[in-house]
Amino acid sequence: MPLVTMKSLLDDAERGGYAVGAFNVANLEMIMGAIRAAEEFSSPIILQIAEIRLPHSPLALIGPAMVAAAKRAKVPVAVNLDHGMTLECIREALGLGFTSVMFDGSRLPISENICLTGQVRKMAERYGATTEAEIGVIHPGSESVAEYTNPEEAASFWRAVQVDALAVAIGNAHGLYHVEPHLRFDVLNQIGGKVPVPLVLHGGTGISETDFKKCIQFGIRKINVATATFNSVEYAVQDLCRKRPEAGYFDLQEAEIGGAYENIKRHIMMFGSAGRAKMGSLRKKGQEANQ
Repeated sequence: MPLVTMKSLLDDAERGGYAVGAFNVANLEMIMGAIRAAEEFSSPIILQIAEIRLPHSPLALIGPAMVAAAKRAKVPVAVNLDHGMTLECIREALGLGFTSVMFDGSRLPISENICLTGQVRKMAERYGATTEAEIGVIHPGSESVAEYTNPEEAASFWRAVQVDALAVAIGNAHGLYHVEPHLRFDVLNQIGGKVPVPLVLHGGTGISETDFKKCIQFGIRKINVATATFNSVEYAVQDLCRKRPEAGYFDLQEAEIGGAYENIKRHIMMFGSAGRAKMGSLRKKGQEANQ
């Protein structure tokens, strides 16, 4: 199964009424765990890494591994730069073969967000890559202030830049939620009625299965999960060391792979994408045969 664009996965998700999980990774073991879960449950997935994490996992090293894993996978996999902050980093990711880039200009004045997102979109188009943008501020989970995406502003933003996917703020937050999240489905519903592209939910760690399903019902087609996977890997390593103090390096490696696998498997099932990879590949083969 070839490396695919994120747009192709989200278009399939729109037709099928499910969401594709976008899973942040930090090392080879997490990449392997993600692909293992996707292949076992025949699910399309998105591998991604955020620019803020690159001091720990340099893009020039982890990027080629992500792209290679996607190319070798038995299911459709897109590779995305998450929360790109600089044009230089976005350009590097595209040069490495990433099939999607997300520019985060959400904290900028709307005019500046539109201007820079437009530059990113043109850059991505030269590589045949998907562009995701964000409007409305998605705070860390430790902050209690909610800044919801204005539906009218979202519509104006999309008309100006026409990105392939739009991340919105509806009460979701990055990292761990310190209070139960209260998502504004009314806001999401209004945005979905005004923006004709797949919507993205960031801050998937800690949202209930019921709320995930309701988000999908109202048009969310990509859901980002990062902290939950990092925590699952950490807990798997801690559990190994507690139960088997004599464990060696390769036992540690397998624990990391397993930790990533377990969390990603759980979210694949909640997002409704299990079994969709096979269906999607059969549909594409049928289309090719008719051309």
